[in-house]
Amino acid sequence: MCYLEKRMLPIGVESFEEIRTDEFYYVDKTLMIRDFIRRRGKVNLFTRPRRFGKSLNMAMLKCFFEINCDKSLFDGLVISEETELCKKYMGMFPVISISLKSVSGADYPTARALMCQAVGNEALKFYELLTSDRLTDREREMYDQLITVDKTGKGIYAMSDAVLMGSLKTLSALLEKHYGKKVIILIDEYDVPLAKANDQGYYEQMILLIRNIFEQALKTNESLRFAVLTGCLRVSKESIFTGLNNLKIFSITDKDCSSYFGFTDDEVKEILDYYKLGDMHNTVKEWYDGYHFGDTDVYCPWDVILYIDKLLVKRNLLPQDYWTNTSSNDIIKKLLERASSETRDEIEKLIAGESVIKQIKEELTYKELYDNIENVWSILFATGYLTQHGEPVGNMLKLAIPNKEIHNIFMSQIRIWMQNKAREDQTRLNLFCEAFKDADEVTVQTIFAQYLDETVSIRDTAIRKDLKENFYHGFLLGLLRFRDNWKVLSNRESGKGYADITIEIFSEKTGIIIEMKYAENGKLEACCEKAMKQIEQNGYAKRLHLDGMERIIRCGIACYVKKCKVMFQTE
Repeated sequence: MCYLEKRMLPIGVESFEEIRTDEFYYVDKTLMIRDFIRRRGKVNLFTRPRRFGKSLNMAMLKCFFEINCDKSLFDGLVISEETELCKKYMGMFPVISISLKSVSGADYPTARALMCQAVGNEALKFYELLTSDRLTDREREMYDQLITVDKTGKGIYAMSDAVLMGSLKTLSALLEKHYGKKVIILIDEYDVPLAKANDQGYYEQMILLIRNIFEQALKTNESLRFAVLTGCLRVSKESIFTGLNNLKIFSITDKDCSSYFGFTDDEVKEILDYYKLGDMHNTVKEWYDGYHFGDTDVYCPWDVILYIDKLLVKRNLLPQDYWTNTSSNDIIKKLLERASSETRDEIEKLIAGESVIKQIKEELTYKELYDNIENVWSILFATGYLTQHGEPVGNMLKLAIPNKEIHNIFMSQIRIWMQNKAREDQTRLNLFCEAFKDADEVTVQTIFAQYLDETVSIRDTAIRKDLKENFYHGFLLGLLRFRDNWKVLSNRESGKGYADITIEIFSEKTGIIIEMKYAENGKLEACCEKAMKQIEQNGYAKRLHLDGMERIIRCGIACYVKKCKVMFQTE
């Protein structure tokens, strides 16, 4: 199949208009408009993890509601069948639509300038206000304050604090007077400025700015028809929504509009069939499905689209982890850093495919995110690293890792954390490495078992054996690479196969071959013997001899949960 025979996949495209006019594949989510209108409040907040289509849905709402919209964008879509609703709402309102995604400065002055830019650029789209005969001279001056840049020549909007804080309310009032209709306000990624401010140390300044903008635009704004906000976290009312009693939440636990963020299984099947990839459904489901919003099971659309795009070029491509590239995964690091023995046990359950029951706080301030370990569980849930299983009991939820992609992220982060923790005691780590060079079974086995006991293990459950072996393999590899003067390689081709780990110590002409096994049945010694036999039969030492190693050490290591067995042979 030629890629150009089909519609393009909208990778990184968040413009509804662009998708509908430029031959992109679109998963029809327009019925959200009908359901939202029936269920909306005055001010509405949708919280979803990143990469679940929040920005595209906001762009869809803008295109539907805004005055003089291109109604043909909705031709053939399910919302067009709602004729009375379209007649009443489509193209009937002035719409202010801003994204705060880019308001993420390293300091407050930069962030404030970016906020001015976001508001000013949106205000500039209504340039007709500058000459509107429905506005007074003073009102036109008020509009001019929103779009005037300073004299530096850098294009920075010259808004005072008072003008910026009242900017959305002012623009709403001017638009209502010009068009004779109340205004819809759309604010995408409303919590990004707060997250960045919290990271960079100017949270109090940013919270004051956001609170004032929101209070004027959303609480005391008589020109407001309704507002829609999206974000990852539900920031507490005390933080930025003080006194805002008309806020309606559509969270990941609510059933309202639950199917409109992310792809349903039927939608994924339809996409795969369209691109003649129907046989890949089980693989895509295993890796990218598993999220539970309200009463709907959904896939992460970002992952599905990216993987399908790659499959169109390489049909046998294995699934990839696309989530990691959109975040630093600091939340998992925070969980591990604060983990007690009880928490480590819960993490082990999660990576074993089991679930944990946790009290979830859906309303937090950024200042208290990491105050205690329970808050970290709530963040992991809100951001999509964990999802709910079954129905909630009050604010208690049964949480689990949603799919193989997120499972791999957990495994990777756990391994890195374990390696870093082990490296904190350099004396013990040096002793551990020296014991490999000396073929000291007792010391290697004792210290490795200590590391496993102090950190997180892989339980003997349904996880594939090769994945368990890869976990312990990766952990050991990171520890041995502590020695800068050792050449430590993984899965190096040698003899008739690929040795798990090979070490070359050139100063002593010593080579070490390590083969790792996971003892599914707990029979550690038998697995060690199997590893040693594999090293011999496959001739893994051949490459080390060719590289000039004169003393060869063979090592077999078997692991089972937090136990291990080590064998050495020297030639």
